Amino acid sequence: MHIVRSIDEMQQWSANERNLGKTIGFVPTMGALHNGHSELFGRSVLEHDRTVVSIFVNALQFNNSADLEAYPRQLEKDIVIAEETNVDALFVPSHDEMYPPNFSSTISAGDIAAHMEGLHRPGHFDGVATVVVKLLNAVSPDAAYFGIKDFQQVAVIRQVVRDLNIACQIVSVPTVREADGLALSSRNVRLTSEDRQEAVQIYRLLRELATLSLETPTSSADIKKAFITRLESSSNGIVEYVEVVDSQNLRPTITATTDSTICVAVWFGDVRLIDNISIDSSPS
Repeated sequence: MHIVRSIDEMQQWSANERNLGKTIGFVPTMGALHNGHSELFGRSVLEHDRTVVSIFVNALQFNNSADLEAYPRQLEKDIVIAEETNVDALFVPSHDEMYPPNFSSTISAGDIAAHMEGLHRPGHFDGVATVVVKLLNAVSPDAAYFGIKDFQQVAVIRQVVRDLNIACQIVSVPTVREADGLALSSRNVRLTSEDRQEAVQIYRLLRELATLSLETPTSSADIKKAFITRLESSSNGIVEYVEVVDSQNLRPTITATTDSTICVAVWFGDVRLIDNISIDSSPS
């Protein structure tokens, strides 16, 4: 596996592979790799001649400096995981490489980023959009892979790539979960043992509410109320938001339908977890 630390070297590596007629799949990450990331890597390896993974903790998308400092970093372990999953190149730029002195250009993600994560994390999606475009320009992949756990992020990236005419397919991959249903996340390691046990209720409740919505027309307001009441009465979790949105344009819906997705963010102590479920998917 080739480890690349500069943008110029990454661009040259990709250009060389393209000159050889190779297709390139790309998975951008912030490191602290887990089985969810490995699923993305495997999908890219299956579908492309070469797979590039980036590891970069992007300061621009953190609106909380404490969260940035607490974000887990384990580069040596990540290198082993990438090698074991047949990644061809690992792009590990420094902050100064990505954002050199006098860097001043950012991308506004627009209205699709204005609620849910965007409302509670001001500037977050502008940071995401900016770094993803920079990474795509460095790697020049045919396709980039993202986990659907970050439902709004995938929608934002799709729009940015479309709006800026970037020649890259954005592929969403289903959420990878623990056996008890908790969505895999690099932040899970920061949960206390008690909070870890209680966090499984997030997806359990999402499944129950999705099933209810499939069986009978249910208002978005009722879904929000039910999720908050049941989660907070049975765990230490504090709900930051529950939104029922159109699965395509992410606009809030009045009634949950098979075209809707339920998105949530929940705090357990100082750990923030997000999850979602599309009502048209099997909640089993």
